[in-house]
Amino acid sequence: MPSLLHLDSSSDLTTSRSRAITQTFADTWRGLGDDHVVIYRDLHTDALPHLSDASLHFPPHLRPAGASPSAAQEALQSEIIAELLAADVVLIGVPLYNYSMPSTLKAWIDYIHVPAVTAPFDDPATQQPMAGRPVVLISTRGGAYDRGTPTEFDDHALPALKLILEDALGMALEAIVATRTLSERFGAPADEVDKQHAELAAAHEAAVEAARRLG
Repeated sequence: MPSLLHLDSSSDLTTSRSRAITQTFADTWRGLGDDHVVIYRDLHTDALPHLSDASLHFPPHLRPAGASPSAAQEALQSEIIAELLAADVVLIGVPLYNYSMPSTLKAWIDYIHVPAVTAPFDDPATQQPMAGRPVVLISTRGGAYDRGTPTEFDDHALPALKLILEDALGMALEAIVATRTLSERFGAPADEVDKQHAELAAAHEAAVEAARRLG
């Protein structure tokens, strides 16, 4: 049974573009057959508590002597990691907040990036259980970050997620991007609004294509 892990992190529950595009992907995935399962986690409405103990960044055998993290939080971390490991494909909504990812998504990253468990520590060949598995990032941004403009490198969400999910965990990462999502709200010129509509439509089309291809 092909399994999709679908994560949303936008704090906008009604007009979020990232939520709309991830929904298009998830609906297409379900439409591929009754055997296509979706495991959904809303990181905003059901936010994970931040790690309360630095030792939880490591498995027990790599923790400092005397470390005693919360048993409940350790169990939650095991649940989150198991959820990830069970997924054939991972889908993540990544709105750009203050040039980075939402803190709720960063909390999830802190739970699942564990050296010697999901990321290499001393034996990369056996410590990348997610290696090669697809992860699709739906990246939405209120402004424009076009190549060659002063804001081109102001997105600090996708580079960080690439470093963790692709470089450390070895996943096959692809991103679907829609920008200028706040153009209409703040009275941007008509050509910018047109670009926003075109990018949004293209993002939905790309989500459908990716779900069919990966499913």
